[in-house]
Amino acid sequence: MTTFETPTILQNKSLRLLMGARISTAIAFQMLTVAIGWQIYSITQSAFYLGLVGLVQFLPMFLLTLVVGHVADRYDRKTIICTSQIIEGIGILCLALGSYNGWITKERILIIIFFIGIANAFQGPPMQALLPNIVSKKDFPQAAAMTASAFQFAVIIGPGLGGFLYSVGPGIVYLISGILVLLTSMLISFISLKNVQAKPEPATIKSVFAGISFIKNKPIILGAISLDLFAVLFGGATALLPIYASKILMIGPFGLGMLRSAPAAGALIMSILLARKPLRNKVGKTMFTAVIFFGIATIIFAISKSFLLSLAALFVLGASDVISVVIRSTLVQMETPDNMRGRVGSVNLMFIGTSNQLGEFESGFTAAFLGPVSAVLLGGVGTIIVVLLWMKLFPEILHIDKLDNR
Repeated sequence: MTTFETPTILQNKSLRLLMGARISTAIAFQMLTVAIGWQIYSITQSAFYLGLVGLVQFLPMFLLTLVVGHVADRYDRKTIICTSQIIEGIGILCLALGSYNGWITKERILIIIFFIGIANAFQGPPMQALLPNIVSKKDFPQAAAMTASAFQFAVIIGPGLGGFLYSVGPGIVYLISGILVLLTSMLISFISLKNVQAKPEPATIKSVFAGISFIKNKPIILGAISLDLFAVLFGGATALLPIYASKILMIGPFGLGMLRSAPAAGALIMSILLARKPLRNKVGKTMFTAVIFFGIATIIFAISKSFLLSLAALFVLGASDVISVVIRSTLVQMETPDNMRGRVGSVNLMFIGTSNQLGEFESGFTAAFLGPVSAVLLGGVGTIIVVLLWMKLFPEILHIDKLDNR
């Protein structure tokens, strides 16, 4: 692939707007994650409460999965996303107001995050379904890698910026995050969609559960998204980064931001490589290999006492993760009809989108009993075991050779 091919796809205005929206919302939520993690740990000095932050984000998606998927397939997806982003922005601005006025507590943080999680649950499935209605099937793998690049670029900037601004005060972090989320809503409203099927199914019990039935009958999709769920469930080391930054590596909030940026840096470089040179062969084996490297990097981070080695391990973790993300997202979107993408996407997000939050809870809960190092080490070993088991349970994935003929 020549260096001139990548800009060609960026002539698509809606793709540029979607990438801008992903950058805006990613910066906002990475800043938000740094501020909430540092603030609630400074209040409680408890790993368990760091885990609770992940749990209250997981519960809305888990409880509302079937509802939000059906809504995404029955109503205008852009309207759903814009409305959800506005509600999220208001919630984040409430955190800013509470921090400025001094009435913020650990309970109030968790309550506000829970309501932000509800709004985020409704925007997740329609956001996933936008890309196939913006680019052609032929361009989808490259577009998926490019949107991943945009996302990871933002994830690099967000944590460091959040950590830097937190030294001024948590209120300023929340204020800027809220404004960026509202900007995302504006960008989404200008996107033009094509190939949208405008014949929603009647609201029946069967149609509500159709996403689960569809995935159950597609072993490749079921295996791919469940692999991510269990791998990230055991590999949720990032939840404990505030402890590593303050107690083990002793690098402060700005160092915490750098740790959070390291996986995104690895993911950004890898996603750029994938955008320039999409995966052509042995994609199934490549995905499993990437998740094994994810587990190995988690183990190295767990036992590291060096800031530089920890950064390197997180860099590899992010690079390996984005490979499996691009492969999984392409498989799921290309094998799902448009009128099913909301419901399939909602189940997909329950597996993938919430695996990080549930993994954070698992890591915080385990760390409360075993300590942070043992918790992360155990998670890395568990990730590798899951990969080996999934290679036996889902041989269809292992034998996938190409993505462009799915």
